[in-house]
Amino acid sequence: MSEPAPDHVDRILAQWSVERPDLDVSPVGVIGRLHRLAERLRDELVALYREYGLGEGEFDVLATLRRTGAPYELAPGELAAHTMVTTGAVSKRLDRLEAMGYVQRRSSDQDGRGRVVGLTAAGIAAIDEAFAAHVRNEARLLDGLDPEQRAQLIGLLRTWMRALDD
Repeated sequence: MSEPAPDHVDRILAQWSVERPDLDVSPVGVIGRLHRLAERLRDELVALYREYGLGEGEFDVLATLRRTGAPYELAPGELAAHTMVTTGAVSKRLDRLEAMGYVQRRSSDQDGRGRVVGLTAAGIAAIDEAFAAHVRNEARLLDGLDPEQRAQLIGLLRTWMRALDD
């Protein structure tokens, strides 16, 4: 198999190798490519969400509620923890989704002072359609890798995430 053509990151590495030959700049080869790839993937994902009238945050909230299973409800604090954003950011997303008719807020059955957020029938239909398109889009984005390469990448990324989490 032939060596792939140099990419943008290869050119950056070559420049740094000249300017700072005292440093091992190979980590830039990994992190730089991941950074560029993350930006490209985000652009591709966000473009699809827009086709469904959603931003990245709204899609995340709907998907989080949907994957929790029936009755598709969470307290706002739980929703913030599952989406890794602040409760204030969740509140703004919920305002937009409520205006779209995709979620509703109500008092908690367990705690009358507490609130829960739940998907409406329209919200379930919207996220089901958008998520199916999202999965197809992600499969398209992975077309450049064969199944063995995907499995290797999953293993490497899982190992790396565990190392960073420890």
